[in-house]
Amino acid sequence: MCGIVGAIAERNVSGILLEGLKRLEYRGYDSAGLALIDSANKKIVKVKAVGKVHKLVEAAKKSKIKGQLGIAHTRWATHGKTTVANAHPHTSGSDIAIVHNGIIENFEPLRDKLIKAGYLFKTQTDTETIAHLIHQERKNGKISLLNAVKKTVKKLHGAYGLCVIDNDTPDQIVVARSGSPLVIGVGIGENFVASDPLALGQVTDRFVYLEEGDIAQVGLESYEIWHAGKKVRRSVTTIQSKAADSEKGAYKHFMLKEMHEQPQVLQDTLDGRISDGKVLEQAFGLKANALFNKVKNVQIVACGTSFHAGQVAKYWLESVAKLPCQIDIASDYRYRDIIVQPGTLFVTVSQSGETADTLAALRFAKTKSYVGSLAICNVASSSLVRESALCLLTMAGQEIGVASTKAFTTQLAVLLILSIVLGRRTGLSTIQETKLVKDLARLPAIIAKTLKLNKEIKKVAKQFSDKHHSLFLGRGIQYPIAKEGALKLKEISYIHAEAYPAGELKHGPLALVDNQMPVVAVAPNNDLLGKLQANLSTVSARGGKLYVFADESIGYKHDKNCKVIHVPKCPDILAPIVFTIPLQLLSYHVAITKGTDVDHPRNLAKSVTVE
Repeated sequence: MCGIVGAIAERNVSGILLEGLKRLEYRGYDSAGLALIDSANKKIVKVKAVGKVHKLVEAAKKSKIKGQLGIAHTRWATHGKTTVANAHPHTSGSDIAIVHNGIIENFEPLRDKLIKAGYLFKTQTDTETIAHLIHQERKNGKISLLNAVKKTVKKLHGAYGLCVIDNDTPDQIVVARSGSPLVIGVGIGENFVASDPLALGQVTDRFVYLEEGDIAQVGLESYEIWHAGKKVRRSVTTIQSKAADSEKGAYKHFMLKEMHEQPQVLQDTLDGRISDGKVLEQAFGLKANALFNKVKNVQIVACGTSFHAGQVAKYWLESVAKLPCQIDIASDYRYRDIIVQPGTLFVTVSQSGETADTLAALRFAKTKSYVGSLAICNVASSSLVRESALCLLTMAGQEIGVASTKAFTTQLAVLLILSIVLGRRTGLSTIQETKLVKDLARLPAIIAKTLKLNKEIKKVAKQFSDKHHSLFLGRGIQYPIAKEGALKLKEISYIHAEAYPAGELKHGPLALVDNQMPVVAVAPNNDLLGKLQANLSTVSARGGKLYVFADESIGYKHDKNCKVIHVPKCPDILAPIVFTIPLQLLSYHVAITKGTDVDHPRNLAKSVTVE
């Protein structure tokens, strides 16, 4: 994932662009660049640098680049190596400059046609193809930049957020969105564009969110938006400082805020990774296709909450991708005799990318015969990402609460994407992939609906106020979710909580059940529902108090020993992610009832950087 910033003003915008890139550096750090229409000669000038944004800042100071209109980009490579040439912005001749987020799947045949038409390619990127296409449309049709962009995007297959400027239109920025987010920042006598409002917090608090398929022309005093050939209006949203990751805003705790951010961060995580009913494989990196073609097995290594995400992924990899999968706790992985099966992909999962045990496991794995390594991580500049062959970033943003919430659900979304990509090679049909991707696209809305259970769960949580122990139950793929629910409760409320596969009740845990032991169960509408209900009946028969989070389509009934909280109906494949939400809310409200420090639970740290 990459970051875009653009600005048009009556002042020099280079500082605005550079500050915006600093704020977006979590989206990509391997190279950065900016292009301005120079105030003196009215021509496009560029500065680019390999490395983090501070390298670009240094280069910009040396060049003394200035202008009142410009675009900028921080890159996470998908096409082409990390070089100055491959860094954005890209140009066509000296006339047009463009920055681009996303992946153009059909860039190779388009490039071949452009080469035959006499265009010279200087980079390995898919983005340069777009720049030349726009130039070609302008030259052949003698049309405006706006109309050239409109005609060009009709030729593109994939995901894109585009930001374009040219010498002949020194008072306009043209932008287009399909599968990759863009916003217009509304100023007074100046306007801005970005891939994330976070980039523009220093210059405006008013934003217009472009919708899928929108094309916009942004000028000094105004902006215009087109959709499907018609001019449209989009509402202006005011975002106060509470939207910043470092501020709680209207929320009492960071954990509560971060739980409610999940619909948006899940959308951010999916943007640019899925399009037209399929996963865009190039999002995993330059070597993804060749590496994934070799994969016959998967080894996952992680710690804590990330380990639970890996356990869920094991079920998906086996059911969707039909691949054998092993999952290990990172702290133990290096201390057993590892037998690596031929064609095994080594996958690490970490929120921070600096977890000592997970990093050590990756370094140890490099001494073994794995076909390659993939990091699932939330921090682009982390050691784990830098040291892995491939990565797919979760777009959770900064997570301040120690108990992970949004980082976990975005990890699950990314791991499901991985399962689909690998499944293509093992018999997953186009029809099946389309169904899975359509389900994934519904995920943010389903999560938003599930969060509306907050008030009901708050009432239920009061019944835990005098409890010291709790059991969590789940079957199959929901067992790791039960483990995650138990972990959340013990982390922030200090109630001893343990999770078991519901089928194990009669093998020991049932001895603990009495009317003082709350038993929490997750009950999606899947093939194991009947067996789960039979397991739960043994708890009720012994006077245990059940709290069942059940899919609303089941019609699960309350009784004197069972409180049912109905969870919105969802596709079976999404159930692990959806059923995570009520367990997060339960742990939060129990902790509030107990009066513990929700955001900073005792003895714990956000990132465990020692073994």
